[in-house]
Amino acid sequence: MRVLVLGGTREARSLAQRLVSDCDEVVTSLAGRVARPRLPAGEVRVGGFGGVDGIVGYLDVEAVDVVVDATHPFAERISANAAVACRRAGVPLLRLERPGWSTRPDAARWHWADDHDEAARVTAQLGERPFLTVGRQSLHRFVGPLHEHRCLVRVVDRPEIMLPTRWTLLQSRGPYPVEHERGVMAGVDVLVTKDSGGAHTEAKLDVAAERGLPVVVVRRVGAPAGVGVVAEVEEAHAWVRAQPAR
Repeated sequence: MRVLVLGGTREARSLAQRLVSDCDEVVTSLAGRVARPRLPAGEVRVGGFGGVDGIVGYLDVEAVDVVVDATHPFAERISANAAVACRRAGVPLLRLERPGWSTRPDAARWHWADDHDEAARVTAQLGERPFLTVGRQSLHRFVGPLHEHRCLVRVVDRPEIMLPTRWTLLQSRGPYPVEHERGVMAGVDVLVTKDSGGAHTEAKLDVAAERGLPVVVVRRVGAPAGVGVVAEVEEAHAWVRAQPAR
């Protein structure tokens, strides 16, 4: 099988390893937004496709049999483009998306926001030293509402925008154990995050619950209409094995 994995997540790397072990031809596409990404097994391509037409052309030229979209739950544009492109090209598509955190017992007490702008407005009313863990590409949405707040901002790579002088930048990469998060969050009074799911960054939610901190969470948009979704790598692997070669 010739498999295109839209990657950048732990689940994508795990799936690629399984498929390579099956002797499939696996290409993982990375957006190129992280300076030092963890590379999966198999071939790797870095950078965008050039929209829907670019994906359709790639699927045709590379004779791709199936596509698995295992991008981050908030990589909405590539997921939407892949859904349209695969329909046009007649290539089966599956969405592999880790479960979110909405089923946690404390989730009912969180401040759920439909987008980052709403999250920024809500956060501005909840505390003076927010802990922003929303990724560097969304930080510009928080600058205006939180310009005078003493934000602690955690990102993997340095943001491309100028941050307010009162903000503190922390560059690091997970996973983050609970003890680590207790130290990092010692001085914050509100946690701001996205419903990314997974265990690698969940400990901050445990610490927030321990301390009774308000939590602001940006909701997921969800998979594009008509695209099948699985939550486990094993399910995605079984789906690929069940597909016929083109």
